[in-house]
Amino acid sequence: MPRILVIAPHWIGDAVMSLPLITLIHTKFPNCSIDVLCTPWVGPIYRACPAVKTIIERDFQHGALQWSLRRSTARELKNQGYDIAFVLPNSMKSALIPWLAGIPKRIGYQGEFRFGLINVSLPNPSRHARTPMMEHYAKLLGGALDQASNLQNLPFPKLSIDPTLAQWAANKIDQIGGKPLYVFAPGAEYGSAKRWPTSHFAQLANQILEGNPDSKIIILGSQADHVLGQEIVQSANRSDRIHNWCGAIRLDQSMALIAQCTSLISNDSGLMHIGAALSIPQIAIFGSSNPKHTPPLSQKAQIIWLGLDCSPCYQRTCPLGHLNCLNQIDSQRVYSMLTPLKAQ
Repeated sequence: MPRILVIAPHWIGDAVMSLPLITLIHTKFPNCSIDVLCTPWVGPIYRACPAVKTIIERDFQHGALQWSLRRSTARELKNQGYDIAFVLPNSMKSALIPWLAGIPKRIGYQGEFRFGLINVSLPNPSRHARTPMMEHYAKLLGGALDQASNLQNLPFPKLSIDPTLAQWAANKIDQIGGKPLYVFAPGAEYGSAKRWPTSHFAQLANQILEGNPDSKIIILGSQADHVLGQEIVQSANRSDRIHNWCGAIRLDQSMALIAQCTSLISNDSGLMHIGAALSIPQIAIFGSSNPKHTPPLSQKAQIIWLGLDCSPCYQRTCPLGHLNCLNQIDSQRVYSMLTPLKAQ
């Protein structure tokens, strides 16, 4: 059976959406060894995937060539005897390592200046014509099978929380008073055009806390999201029951907390996809992006997207300056969706 290397994407959401591809590989080649080369940023995603044997973490920086690091990594991998590499990012840099490592079959989409680096290439559709990202990655399996991928009954991403982390999360929740526990994820790495206003999150927080005197809210995200969390806490003026843990805990700890929450309310972000892969009730708020392309893949997810004439624009900031696609989603609409979610 082949030994397989997956070159992982750099973003958390994309990493989650690559899991069905790994599941399909494992199904087609049940005795194969699947290793993942990734950054530490997304390493926790693949550690929560039982089909992955080994995770090789390297601190690749976005937009940087880092030639010496890529060359030394390729030398290490050359002796591992990989037969196939799936190159998920579209960049030339991501295709360098499997080429330098001499991996015979290097599968990926046509991307920037990588003719020859990828020797089994699929046409890369435009953003507006692309299928959902989960399917986009899963189609790469056809390159390994020398046939078109059969994407019927494609499995949703699934994450498995380590029992030690699960116990840590349970203890952490007990320390702040137990459940019901709501998780807010106000960040979105791409930019402000994907972020529901913090004032709206604050209004929702007050509605939740007033509706149930036992409820608590934790705010999760990266260190860059800490200021957003503080804006929510200060605007809601309920610091006794709202806890801003953005940047204070690791991603795997955030995953363990989300797995035990009552509901997740988020933007189109990495934590949104994590919530879906953990199959917890969630509300996903979309602005500049398209929920048909990057939906939360869960039967317990509900999506709010206004679908205005100006969206999806895929811009980092609103090009029209009004951000109506998010400003016009009021907190009452989100709050009204929580009750049926809690019943699932």
